[in-house]
Amino acid sequence: MMATASAAATPNRWFIALMGTCLQLCLGTVYAWSTFQKPLMTAYGWNNTQVSWVFSTAICFLGLAAAWGGSNLAKYGPRKLAMTGGALFGLGYLIGALALHWKCLPLLYAGYGVIGGIGLGLGYVTPVATVAKWFPDRKGLVTGMVVMGFGLGAALMSLVLWPTLMSWTGGNFPAAFACLGVAFLVVTLTVAWCLRNPPAGYSPPGYTPPAPVAGVSAAGSEDPLSGRRCILSGRFAMMWIVFFCNIAAGIAIINFQSPLLQDLWSNLDASLSPETLAAYGAILVAVSSLFNGAGRFFWGSVSDKIGRVQTFRIMLATQIIAFVILMTAGNPWVFGVLVCYVLLCYGGGFGTMPSFVLDVFGARMMAVVYGVILTAWSAAGIAGPQIVALIKDAFPKDTQAAAWYSFAMGAAFLALGLVLSVFLSNKRFMVAK
Repeated sequence: MMATASAAATPNRWFIALMGTCLQLCLGTVYAWSTFQKPLMTAYGWNNTQVSWVFSTAICFLGLAAAWGGSNLAKYGPRKLAMTGGALFGLGYLIGALALHWKCLPLLYAGYGVIGGIGLGLGYVTPVATVAKWFPDRKGLVTGMVVMGFGLGAALMSLVLWPTLMSWTGGNFPAAFACLGVAFLVVTLTVAWCLRNPPAGYSPPGYTPPAPVAGVSAAGSEDPLSGRRCILSGRFAMMWIVFFCNIAAGIAIINFQSPLLQDLWSNLDASLSPETLAAYGAILVAVSSLFNGAGRFFWGSVSDKIGRVQTFRIMLATQIIAFVILMTAGNPWVFGVLVCYVLLCYGGGFGTMPSFVLDVFGARMMAVVYGVILTAWSAAGIAGPQIVALIKDAFPKDTQAAAWYSFAMGAAFLALGLVLSVFLSNKRFMVAK
């Protein structure tokens, strides 16, 4: 009777994964920021660098908060951290609404950027680390599925939420942000409440944990091994830099894909109206976000078959080719196809890294190590978008030169990551007993 009651009390692990994916879908709407880039510049008189700093600040604090959240997930539990993250994310939109109403850029940085970014980080790391504990037998598949939700968030925002709210509010930015804040508070708090860790000793039916290697202590086993030792290891540093390079190249495109596409269409047909150009940009944001989301699931599954390092090498190498072509691509259709592929690989990095961390450092250190490795996202969220913003502001009239230098920067980041990936392996991080 006791065993039956215990089994009945254990929730379906696929339900946990679904709730984690729904939370990520809400948080991933941050990736639609390029939809706001030009409208905010036009409405408030801000330049590329000023507006892009809102996005960069949010991503920076996402990574920092994820590092803290991963280190404290065991202390507070997934439900508390995820609900706190959801609350701060919704609050960030509400403060952002006030900032736009008062035309106060610093308040927008503080609200949407800092507070919303912290909410993003706490909300992001929690379902990834939690769901991984429920699926030791399908790590790449399920963590890829959960983070796929984050990648799809931009499609939800650019195709559904933002057009609908702008129609309802008559194009009122502050009112639209306020509606989003309330909606995200309700949804994220509801799904976050459903998150929980598996019971002690939980093992999926038919799954046999791998046998320990004699004579060594594996990171993540029951033998004492501090997170500090893992994070200060050369293996972690290599993984961090490769992750950073993949993110920096892709996130620069995410932040500016809509303006860059609009520039190409404007050069091709000067008669196109600003509304038409904005619609083209929104469509690309939506379609590329589908590839971003699919990449997390697709490459995560591929990495289960060919290995994490091999997957990263393929993504980095093929993206270099894409960026080189983008440097001279004047056709908006070619641009759109290549952007979608880059976003497929960008998402693939997030779909593969959780399983990579699990393989190398083990389940016990997953939350801590994965949280800290997300600081690569923080750094890349500043480096990629801000370099492109500076380039675009330096060449306000020469859009072709701005595009060439921007994509050359992305190719350089990817080349560095590819070179360093040669020194990585899929082997478990071991410590002599």
